[in-house]
Order: sequence, then C-alpha cells, then structure tokens
Amino acid sequence: MEHIFEGNAAPNLSTDTEARVTSPGRQAYQILHLGFTVAPILAGLDKFFNLLVNWEQYLPPFVNRLTGGHSHELMLAVGVIEVVAGLGIWFKPKIFAYVVSAWLLLIVINLLMIPGYFDVALRDFGLSLGALALARLSHKFDR
Repeated sequence: MEHIFEGNAAPNLSTDTEARVTSPGRQAYQILHLGFTVAPILAGLDKFFNLLVNWEQYLPPFVNRLTGGHSHELMLAVGVIEVVAGLGIWFKPKIFAYVVSAWLLLIVINLLMIPGYFDVALRDFGLSLGALALARLSHKFDR
C-alpha cells in the first residue's frame, strides 16, 4: 500500500483538515455566512421599529397605492421575510443565499423606480453579488 502515496508516505490528515479550515476560501465563506445571517435579521427586525431608517421611504408611491395605503403593513411583512431569510441562510446557505441574492435584486429594481436612491440600489447590487458568492462557496464549505 505504500506505493499508492507519492514519496511512500501516507498523507497527513490533520494537516489537510487544518488547511481546509484555515484556507482563505473557508474564511471568506465564514465571513459571508455570518454577515448574510445577521444583516437580514437585523434589517427585518428593524422594519418593526424603524430605528435605522423609516423603511417606507424606499417604496415607490405606486406600491403604496397598490397596497391601498398599507405600506406600513407591507414593510412588516417584508421584515418577517427578511428574518426568515437570515435564519434560512444560517441553516441552509446552499438554498437561501440564492434566495437572498434574488431578493436583493428585487430591492434594486424597486429602488431604481425612486429618484434619489440610485446609490442605495448600487450598494444593494453589490450585496446581491456577495450573497451569490456565499451561495457558490456554500457548495464547497457548508457542513
């Protein structure tokens, strides 16, 4: 069996495991995994308190008309969706990171319909790319 391994030595499994855990790719995955768990949960919870911002300002006027003037209730529903998405990323990043990436693209489209929020749309586009990167990394590093 010695001849199977190059140099007649068995691979060092502890070194292989250590390299996998400390690899830059693994560390990037961990950073994105934590960030895309915490950020949606915090943003979602804040839809109930408006401590960070008045979230309703990010809705185009026609959306308020479509909801019959119930934009506050719509934002509460959005908050619940975002909390669920953050929890989903924590437990199933291979699925929910794609969901969050798509959700962020919908937010970008929404923001492009409101003059004066193009900078926020650009930021959210970047976040969508980060969520997509997490989704791809999760195929290799998710437990």
